[in-house]
Amino acid sequence: MKKIIPVLIILLILLANATFVVYATEQVVITEFGKPVRVVTEPGLNFKMPFIHKATVLSKQILDYDSAPYNIYTSDKKTMRVDNYAKWRIVDPLVFLQSLRTESAAQARLDDMIYSILREELGKYTFTDIIRKERTNIMQTVTTNVNKSMNEFGVELIDVRIKRADLPQENEQAVFNRMISERERMASRYLSEGDEESLKITSEADKRVAVVLARAYREAEEIKAEGDQEAAQIYNMAYDRDPDFYSFWIALNTLKETIGGSTTLFIPHDSDLARYIFTIQ
Repeated sequence: MKKIIPVLIILLILLANATFVVYATEQVVITEFGKPVRVVTEPGLNFKMPFIHKATVLSKQILDYDSAPYNIYTSDKKTMRVDNYAKWRIVDPLVFLQSLRTESAAQARLDDMIYSILREELGKYTFTDIIRKERTNIMQTVTTNVNKSMNEFGVELIDVRIKRADLPQENEQAVFNRMISERERMASRYLSEGDEESLKITSEADKRVAVVLARAYREAEEIKAEGDQEAAQIYNMAYDRDPDFYSFWIALNTLKETIGGSTTLFIPHDSDLARYIFTIQ
């Protein structure tokens, strides 16, 4: 019994070293003393030569690459602080293992290539074009060019995107001040245009008021003239009917308008007004 136990232990060690499990998210390259023998991409239990074959596990999933921010110069001599990321995966594990061997090495190669090509492409455009309209085209070009270079390493670059593209911190305040000045200039222009429009509206209103008042004054004068004319006609008719009574009535109205309270009135004795007063008495 004591002799069987060591044998079982040895068999268990050999069995453990001879089997390996491949998961759905993995792919395994079997090497024999450093030389690749076969590639296993299907999930399940697999076997290999113990102590002779080595199983190197690589991911089948889409992997993330996130670079550190770095400065890039645009065509208009502006400095941009760019922070980008990429999506990639291993499509040829055998070539990948022979050329790059590890995912960290692949990340380093991606970093070099993406930075180089991204810097070249961004340098063709102005800062405004990159921010507003050319960003998508630039990233498509970068993805295509980097993917061509990475294919020889068994890597497929799926996508490259800029997470953030800003001016360096030392330039931000200058940009903000320029934006504030631009907004103040626009506000001053709008206020000036508003004052000008207000002056036009006020002038037009004053003009209309003057026209209305002039028209009303003219109509009032015409009505007044017509009334004076009609009154004159009435006076003439009254005078023609009885001149003496008309003169008497005029004298009474004159007295009514001039005499009142403690008014002292001096009238010549030979005037018509005195004659009527004395006649009344």
